[in-house]
Amino acid sequence: MPDLWTLFGQMWAYNFMVRGVAVTLVTGVVCAVISCWLVMIGWSLMGDALSHAVLPGVVIAYLVDIPFSVGAMVAALVVVGLIFTVRHTSRVKPDVSMGVVFTMFFAFGLVLVSKNPSNIDLNHVLFGDLLGITNTDMYQVLVLAPLALVILLLRRRDLTAYAFDPVHLEAIGISTRGVAATLLVCLVLTVVTAMQAVGAILIVTLLITPGATALLLTERFTRMLVVAPVLSVFTSLTGIYLSYWFDTASGATVVAVGGVVFFLVWLVSPRGLRGFLFAHRKGEPSEAVAEVRGSTAR
Repeated sequence: MPDLWTLFGQMWAYNFMVRGVAVTLVTGVVCAVISCWLVMIGWSLMGDALSHAVLPGVVIAYLVDIPFSVGAMVAALVVVGLIFTVRHTSRVKPDVSMGVVFTMFFAFGLVLVSKNPSNIDLNHVLFGDLLGITNTDMYQVLVLAPLALVILLLRRRDLTAYAFDPVHLEAIGISTRGVAATLLVCLVLTVVTAMQAVGAILIVTLLITPGATALLLTERFTRMLVVAPVLSVFTSLTGIYLSYWFDTASGATVVAVGGVVFFLVWLVSPRGLRGFLFAHRKGEPSEAVAEVRGSTAR
């Protein structure tokens, strides 16, 4: 029977594991914080769009031999600009503009990969390589991710007001476009750093699941900003340990654990399935259903 050192301590003797854990925890915390605003504003699809649309930037960065985080950031900024230009200069709705732009960029990235199959490991780009993170990658994450977190925390009051009452924000003289741009820049930085750990496909889970899970656990937004990072740290460490013990894909295991935790909370939470069934037995609308009806009525 393995002892406690083998189960919990041995992993930390490997430098690549320490780098992987450090990058995963830092990106997980930043993703969790920003996910609270994305979930409340309804911008979850924006995280999905950016995570896929940075693929051509990553591929081009590989081809010209520069850090792929640089290519990803440039591509993300172009995508954000294009989405908002289409949205504000036409009758196309936001979700449509996001869907068109991100699928076009993702497809363009796949075309580039298909033309250069020998130079690019597509699995590495799409699913990440948590255990293959270099010191340079780690330093990039340890600079960019805390930078995004500091900006978010400094502007948290404006971002929260933008999520709940943008009209009031305009009335007191604060530009909603400026606040939205701040959130998008932080989202770009977060996507670029998270790609190091879990790749383009799985980033969206880190950007949505912690905030969605925290929303089922608390009604207060300030508590969400605490609960979501705590959940992200727990699921990241659990996923990495499970990956180490059972020799599974590390990024995918972390994401899978986050999904399992969400559904467990949804099953037992008063704001989830348990609350819905309890209210249904009493013949009353559940809290979640009442919120949906209220938002529809507004």
